[in-house]
Amino acid sequence: MIRLYTSDDREKLLALLRLNTPQYFDKAEESDFIDYLHNHLEEYYIVEDQGGIIGSGGINYFPDSGLARISWDIIHPDHQGKGIGKKLTLFRVNRIKENPAIRKIVVRTTQLVYKFYEKAGFTLEKTEKDFWAPGFDLYQMQMPLQNDNTTN
Repeated sequence: MIRLYTSDDREKLLALLRLNTPQYFDKAEESDFIDYLHNHLEEYYIVEDQGGIIGSGGINYFPDSGLARISWDIIHPDHQGKGIGKKLTLFRVNRIKENPAIRKIVVRTTQLVYKFYEKAGFTLEKTEKDFWAPGFDLYQMQMPLQNDNTTN
């Protein structure tokens, strides 16, 4: 089940992040995640299975630029490779497509998981070495959207 985040989920999400550190996140990113949950959260979704949180990921909108950003994807290590991340990503892509002002989806990830987003239809825009932390490079990817509601 995918549902919206509530503040009651915060500690469980921090535990989920720690389960993915240092394999996918640097320890220093925990404070960034806390800041995101407190100050930059727009839509953040939780994936639950049998009452436990097994995944999460957000959306941030930049309508003036026609952009939406998929952010802070975290999947429990025991559930990686089982389609949970794909389901959550497609859920958010479809949610973003409901907004006619959005023309492009961006995801900022690392060299460790960019292939996952490539399989989901994102293409690489740029890279930057050690962007997130030493050994965690930025891989910025994009997915243009067709907006049939626009007129030229």
